[in-house]
Amino acid sequence: MADPSSYRPKPGQIPDSPGVYKFRDEHRRVIYVGKAKNLRQRLANYFQDLAGLHPRTRTMVTTAASVEWTVVSTEVEALQLEYSWIKEFDPRFNVKYRDDKSYPYLAVTLNEEFPRVQVMRGAKKKGVRYFGPYGHAWAIRETVDLMLRVFPVRTCSAGVFKNAERTGRPCLLGYIGKCSAPCVGRVTPEEHRDLAEDFCDFMAGRTGTYIRRLEKDMMQAAEEMEYERAARLRDDAEALKRAMEKSAVVLADATDADLIAVAEDELEAAVQIFHVRGGRVRGQRGWVTDKVEAVDTAGLVEHALQQLYGEETGDSVPKEVLVPALPEDPDAVSQWLADRRGSQVSLRIPQRGDKKDLMGTVQRNAQQALGLHKTKRASDLTTRSRALEEIAEALGLDTAPLRVECFDISHLQGDDVVASMVVFEDGLARKSEYRRFQIKGFEGQDDVRSMHEVIGRRFKRYLQEKERTGEWEDTPAPTGPVPAPGGPVPTPGGPVPAPGGTGETDGADEAGGTVETPRTVETPRTVETPGTGEPGPGVAPAAQEPVTVREEPREDDGRPKRFAYPPQLVVVDGGQPQVAAAKRALDELGIDDIAVCGLAKRLEEVWVPDDDDPVVLPRSSEGLYLLQRIRDEAHRFAITYQRAKRAKRIRSSPLDDVPGLGETRKQALIKHFGSVKKLRQATIDEICEVPGIGRRTAESVAAAFATAAPAAPAVNTATGEIIEEDDGGSRT
Repeated sequence: MADPSSYRPKPGQIPDSPGVYKFRDEHRRVIYVGKAKNLRQRLANYFQDLAGLHPRTRTMVTTAASVEWTVVSTEVEALQLEYSWIKEFDPRFNVKYRDDKSYPYLAVTLNEEFPRVQVMRGAKKKGVRYFGPYGHAWAIRETVDLMLRVFPVRTCSAGVFKNAERTGRPCLLGYIGKCSAPCVGRVTPEEHRDLAEDFCDFMAGRTGTYIRRLEKDMMQAAEEMEYERAARLRDDAEALKRAMEKSAVVLADATDADLIAVAEDELEAAVQIFHVRGGRVRGQRGWVTDKVEAVDTAGLVEHALQQLYGEETGDSVPKEVLVPALPEDPDAVSQWLADRRGSQVSLRIPQRGDKKDLMGTVQRNAQQALGLHKTKRASDLTTRSRALEEIAEALGLDTAPLRVECFDISHLQGDDVVASMVVFEDGLARKSEYRRFQIKGFEGQDDVRSMHEVIGRRFKRYLQEKERTGEWEDTPAPTGPVPAPGGPVPTPGGPVPAPGGTGETDGADEAGGTVETPRTVETPRTVETPGTGEPGPGVAPAAQEPVTVREEPREDDGRPKRFAYPPQLVVVDGGQPQVAAAKRALDELGIDDIAVCGLAKRLEEVWVPDDDDPVVLPRSSEGLYLLQRIRDEAHRFAITYQRAKRAKRIRSSPLDDVPGLGETRKQALIKHFGSVKKLRQATIDEICEVPGIGRRTAESVAAAFATAAPAAPAVNTATGEIIEEDDGGSRT
């Protein structure tokens, strides 16, 4: 535990300007980010008598080993920089709201030639119009089904659309009048886009115009004695009214506003948001957070605003935001919201009328969400604690294994051999720390050797981190080779980054830096204002980590490190041979303080090193259930990666080896000839007829097919049929 006086800045070093400050721990990790109108006054509050500090603040300042700051010109800049740093560094002592689920949105893909209406989750995409979020996906589908009578916009996937375009026959919705069938040319692209924009206008709250227009057309059709058409228009108007009834009117005058309410206790807080558009509740969402810092309701509101609107622009930020308490600097927050919207935003507390009544409803939802969360968490926490205690008792550990890492090997008959590493902390999956590996040290199928390689590579990186941060002095000398900090890892292959957006990524970039002695205390440095050309302290540009070779260490930037945290328990998917291989890899590195066990699938037996008999846990054991969940998650992560690699290899084509032939010209060749098979049979002159393909490229294409061995026919193992190539050159 550090003494805050050991890193307290000297009098006069801290400016009295607005700015953002960072506390770092002894390993240079950023543990807290804050902002202030006056940096000198704010930071002085952290260095008073510890007995006078809030318990959470006291824990933070005694965990920290240094403090840094960046001066900005305005409080709005401080708010934006604070949000960016919290998102970048993920400090452990900052309040972070976590969604209890991924909320679905009704999305209209206006960035496509023929816009599509669909349900979307996850990160928002440019050029897509979003409505929501909704509590359930079925609510979106019910609304869309009603509205397609009036706005028959395309809802099919790209594959279905292309197939209909190729065959000249629309899908079922085109036959029953719920799609305008642009795939077969019933409407022009311009007419279909007009339908999509009308759909968006209706969803945005401009409903009266369309209903009045339908009713007027209905009356006119009745006067002209076109009763069937009048009945159809009547039904269309009723469908729109039913769609409107699904979101009741709560505010008059077509108000656009977001209402935010907070329910809290000493340990946790729940936030509920109602999105009101056109006077109707169009969406609802909620967050729950642990109060890891000393924060009041105003602070929780400010954090919620940052998370809610930090990535939004334009109309996604409403004209009015109603909150239960104003942030510490409401003018700066209002200006920040206005900058994101592009026009004035009103941030205030509702005092009377319908808005205050609706705020009471949102508040009750927040209180119910907090109560439900605490009930579920209490049960989950008790179960997880019991499971970890049972594992510790069964394996003879001194303490419960709060961090468990599990490894699994996956391949298909010795091809595309990969491995996965999943991390569970306190019994919960920590997906941001998942890792995956390619096995390149040898060819063929050998699970035991693969496990030895993966464990060795993972913990060599751990020892490398310890040496780099100065913790090496207390570590026993390893019996095997350990790479120098910043040097290349002497094992073939390296961790391969996972695709982004799923939570199963390779983590943040690992910062380099010079080796420091333990508990180095940093003196605050002079910090320049953003925009002067000088970076703030410790802020290093993000860089992608090489797959197999570690570059020279970079300046420590405080981001979470890869492989920097050791587990208390390593679990391998397998029996005695895999456990022995994992233990041997740790022994070669001189690591003797990490327990190892294996879980065999056949009888769910737990194997430990140097023991001929397995540990048998009761079938009703919570500890066995947790080990099974961890093992199954490692298996899922490994097989997902292995299938992706296999699919990529199967989809490879001789065209991939033609120099200078990009994706656009590949597609042009396939489209012109219809399939790879026909392209393989084409002459050089025939290939030259494709637009954009010159004679030299045509000769390269022909040469690539001439040197490539013809692919063996694929066979459907269920039916025995030979699978032909499709138009894209891949097997179908």
